[in-house]
Amino acid sequence: MDGEISPDKVETLLTSDDRPRIIDIRSPGAFAQGHIPGSENVPFGDLPDRVEEFADSDHIVTVCPHGKASVQAARLIGSYEGTADATVESMAGGLDAWDGELETDGEAPESPF
Repeated sequence: MDGEISPDKVETLLTSDDRPRIIDIRSPGAFAQGHIPGSENVPFGDLPDRVEEFADSDHIVTVCPHGKASVQAARLIGSYEGTADATVESMAGGLDAWDGELETDGEAPESPF
């Protein structure tokens, strides 16, 4: 893991030629309710089985609600040998700190509770 990146810097990178791969580690329901445009949903529990999907990425930013679990996710992705040459960062403060637009995937599934 290469540390943390500010939400402002992530927002700037979204419109650049060096757009990072944004990995949102929340549940599919939370992701559907709102996420950073163009981000991918890979729930935290699925990361160990899917880490090889990031092998050819140059820059990866992990995102969670508050910026804590995404640090662990960035460490896991960064420890994979296929991402040795990639920059892997966690977005500081998580989605709580995000001031940019959020994209939704229609209606979120209803809670079973």
